[in-house]
Amino acid sequence: MRKVMIFGTFDGIHEGHLDFFRQANEHGDHVMAVVARDETVHAVKGRQPMCDECERIAAMLHIDEIDDVIFGYTGDDKFQVIRDHAPDVILLGYDQEAFVEELYDLIDNEELACVIVRGKAYYPEKYKSSILNKLEDTNE
Repeated sequence: MRKVMIFGTFDGIHEGHLDFFRQANEHGDHVMAVVARDETVHAVKGRQPMCDECERIAAMLHIDEIDDVIFGYTGDDKFQVIRDHAPDVILLGYDQEAFVEELYDLIDNEELACVIVRGKAYYPEKYKSSILNKLEDTNE
């Protein structure tokens, strides 16, 4: 079984996310989504997510393309989740920047048997959480 791990906030699932999940399935036959904890989202993005971590993980549990959903790890070693679950592939979002350099260092330094792949954008001018969240804010 080829395991694929994806990471994200997943704050309001949209077509861009669904395409990302389909891409994950192209790289393996078991997809595990790691949902960022609220404290991590705040630290990385400087704001709280629109939906709290429990709402976001509950939404992910209903996605057919995802086999397992877990919370991201907090604390000093956010990468322990990779060691614990040993994915064959880590699929990064096309615009994912947080922790990416450290992730490459981890794979190299610990000689983990894991390939990092960058996903393709799916109409990023339309289906990007930051754009959709701004539109939602202006409609309120």
